[in-house]
Amino acid sequence: MTSTSTTAWQKLAGLVSALLGMARVGGVRLVGGRLGRALLGGVVVASVAVPLTGAARAAGVRAPVPAAVPPLRAASPTALAERYAVSRGSIRAAERMAAGDGNRWRASMLRGMADPARAFLSFDGRDGGRAVEVFGDLSRAERIAVIVPGADTNLDKYGLLRGGSLRLQARLGDRSAVIAWLGYRTPSTVSLPAVTTGRADEAAPGLRSFVRELTAIKPDARISLLCHSYGSVVCARAADGLDVADIVLYASAGVGVDDVAALRTRATVWAGRSLGDWIGGVPHTRLPLPFVTVGFGADPVSPEFGARVFAAGNDGHSDYLRPGVALENIARIVSGRLPPE
Repeated sequence: MTSTSTTAWQKLAGLVSALLGMARVGGVRLVGGRLGRALLGGVVVASVAVPLTGAARAAGVRAPVPAAVPPLRAASPTALAERYAVSRGSIRAAERMAAGDGNRWRASMLRGMADPARAFLSFDGRDGGRAVEVFGDLSRAERIAVIVPGADTNLDKYGLLRGGSLRLQARLGDRSAVIAWLGYRTPSTVSLPAVTTGRADEAAPGLRSFVRELTAIKPDARISLLCHSYGSVVCARAADGLDVADIVLYASAGVGVDDVAALRTRATVWAGRSLGDWIGGVPHTRLPLPFVTVGFGADPVSPEFGARVFAAGNDGHSDYLRPGVALENIARIVSGRLPPE
């Protein structure tokens, strides 16, 4: 997440805090009844439904319908190379359209993504973009980390997700792969969808399907879900029944449930938050309104939630996969080694 996005998120955190404070102070409800809740709902919509960043929306960039990709049936080098080639063709088609539309920045970025050295399991340039990129040799991987990014991640801001994936894969070393799963329509940083579960509900079936396909072709690999910020809500919605070793929630304001048991997963659930992450100031509650519930409930790093908490250093909201304590401990978890107490 960019510094501009971070500032916007801080504004949102303060806004939600104020709204929840309006609803309840010291255990006493100040906004009650159907009319009061409707008025508060109107404040929420008016305040956060329109993004405050003023940034250009990646969703406005045209892109062609991508080539259909069949389910991946094997993780052999040949099967993977064929899949990567299909996605590369879709990226090049999107590059040509962007160039034809005069969008030189997007065309240049897509030209880099189409480099034969890069490996995409899928790509769709429409509506902000979807991309699933592999870092490392998936055919030989014994440890696989699937990164699920948070709000405001799209093709125009893909570099942050890619950089973190590269650093994690380098830290994990041989026999490992990292998969950046930008497989859903992420909410805008400051918007009503960013503080509700709607986009996560939309995304969960796709993540669940992808992980099941991955476990089918790599049955002996240790697979971990790494879930950043709003991505932790997506992982929570998809968790039930997934055959993964770990679910790692980091930079999370909550996942929409009260505790680990409600995730209905056999995976070990981890949670970490850096001391410098502003998201720790977001209220850990849910506010039901007539048309939507705002907020994500229990704090994932609280004892009541029941996750295994790992140290995440002192850096900011977007820095967990930069060199430091958080990256080291996340790499340990993916490798099946316990972080230090």
